[in-house]
Amino acid sequence: MPILVRPVREQLEHDRVIRLLQAKNRRRYDAGINPGNERNAAVGVGPSALYPDLVLQSSERGHRLQAVVEVETGESVNHLEALAEWAHFARLRVPFHLYVPAGMVDVARRLCEDNHIPVAEIWSFHTIGDQVRFTLVHRNRDALVHARAKSAAPKAPAVKAPAVKAPAAPRSANGAARKAAAPPPARKPARKQPGKAAAVRARKAPGKAVRAAKRK
Repeated sequence: MPILVRPVREQLEHDRVIRLLQAKNRRRYDAGINPGNERNAAVGVGPSALYPDLVLQSSERGHRLQAVVEVETGESVNHLEALAEWAHFARLRVPFHLYVPAGMVDVARRLCEDNHIPVAEIWSFHTIGDQVRFTLVHRNRDALVHARAKSAAPKAPAVKAPAVKAPAAPRSANGAARKAAAPPPARKPARKQPGKAAAVRARKAPGKAVRAAKRK
């Protein structure tokens, strides 16, 4: 299990470092902190939510998670803490940064190597008077690239249903439609049958002869 109760002096130092890191990162990120037993900034929802000491999110719309930070003291740099917390933070899709006292750097590095924990950065801190100094002592570029690749992995494109085309009309129907749409052919005038014309002239001939006789 992780260290739940620290000596008062170590707990005060732990919370002080967290607040200094929050102030340091506030210009670039929306920085949420979980000092002591507080749970103000979560990664995830429900029972599986994680509460690292510092949660760095984008200040832009959407507040996308950028990195998580865990601060340890001399008593909490141990095998159980590494498995209970560091391993879970390292599986997130963002870089995991670890801050430890200057005298515990080698122990923290060995714990990460032995337990295959891909920590992106390890920082040491020490106090000089009222000031806390931070020093970058380890950077794992492979862990940084891997976390960024997972974060930027495109989502699977949505599969669109194939467009359904209207069934083509049968050829016979198309032929009938074309015939119906075409104008009817021009009809030629019917020719008079010669037999009928001669009969008409024969019927008119006696009348003409009678009218000529009367005139005489």
